[in-house]
Amino acid sequence: MSPFQTVRGMRDFLPKEANMMRYIESKARKIAGLYGYKEIITPVVESYKLLAAKAGEEVRLRMYTFKDLGGRMVALRPEFTPSIARLVATTLKNEPKPFRLFCVGSLYRYDEPQQGRYREFWQSNFELMGTQKPEADAEILMLTGDLMKSVGLKNVFFKVGHVGVLRRIMASEGIDEKMQNSVMQLMDKKQYQDALEVIGKAKASQKCLNTFKRLIKLKSGNFSEVLKKIRGHVKDYEEALNAVENLEEILTLFLDSGCKIGINLEASFARGLEYYTGMVFEAYIPEMDIALGGGGRYDKLIELFGGESTPAVGVAHGLDRIMLAMQKQKVGLELKAEKKVMIIPTKKELKNVALKISHILRKEGITAEVEVMGRKVSKALEDADRRGMDYAVIVGERELKENAVVVRDLKKREQSTIKMENIVNSIRNELI
Repeated sequence: MSPFQTVRGMRDFLPKEANMMRYIESKARKIAGLYGYKEIITPVVESYKLLAAKAGEEVRLRMYTFKDLGGRMVALRPEFTPSIARLVATTLKNEPKPFRLFCVGSLYRYDEPQQGRYREFWQSNFELMGTQKPEADAEILMLTGDLMKSVGLKNVFFKVGHVGVLRRIMASEGIDEKMQNSVMQLMDKKQYQDALEVIGKAKASQKCLNTFKRLIKLKSGNFSEVLKKIRGHVKDYEEALNAVENLEEILTLFLDSGCKIGINLEASFARGLEYYTGMVFEAYIPEMDIALGGGGRYDKLIELFGGESTPAVGVAHGLDRIMLAMQKQKVGLELKAEKKVMIIPTKKELKNVALKISHILRKEGITAEVEVMGRKVSKALEDADRRGMDYAVIVGERELKENAVVVRDLKKREQSTIKMENIVNSIRNELI
């Protein structure tokens, strides 16, 4: 690899893409504000032990890990949740609950680069901590739907499941947590036959195997029908039945809120991270088969890091994946139109006046660039046109004697001589 290329799986965002990313980020920040989530900033580098504790084998194998100069094993964060759990277990442990916390930034996993999957990727993350109530889960679904709609995406739908159903069936069969994790990892990869073999090796009953086989087949956009069927399949497992009731309550609350997002319920849906204990979900659009975001309930992670029992639910949204989805659906950015001005001195002796005018315009919130290439006026005007400027302010000797400049409307191809004190008003109110 040439030392002058990006490292594989990393990307440069050129101005157009960077603008789109920041636009999506600004929408995530607005949603955070509307829902009362407070922003926190956590380190990119964390203790390997912290990040690996409940990440799941797949994530553990793909972390960027290294020893620092003090000999400590550290890693680049592959997700936000462990860092936030650490914070809640320590610094914030005496603060009143619930916590509504928001963060945004870059994350790192050594995945095979492909469309929508990179080794450096960007997420906005929302965590609601301190309550087991189903309305908290419904809120996480609501804010995800609101974010997707706020950036202009259409036909968004959620794939939803409840890992509590599967885990509680296995627990009642005496399958330990480590074995459960293996099964859930395989279910996440849709390697269902392998998952069933692991359950069989764990000496689970035939009833358990048959129940899993039936659940694997259950998926539909009619979630009431699927819930009814799941309830019938797990009726002999009381704890699993409680998980079904919990999921029904969450989805009913979500739909009663007025959010119009399609729900595809999958009885065997699992996500790769080991810490999930309840409802899990991912957001999709029909044009892409990769999730734009996902999350769920995790009620035991804070305890793992030495904190008191703190039930929690959260979601991470892939900002670069949302950008890809917007490009697929040809969604334009709803940006406030701002006037952009190029200031062109006709002689090098007038550069100081050009800079002074740029300063005046910027103080009034108008984007201003000074021509710094020493081009002749005709070439400078061509360049301003090419850059999408709205106006050109031409600073000439003759006009300056009258304390004036020429202001050219580059869209209308019209120009006027304007007094210096009237430049801002002329541009802002299009009086050229």
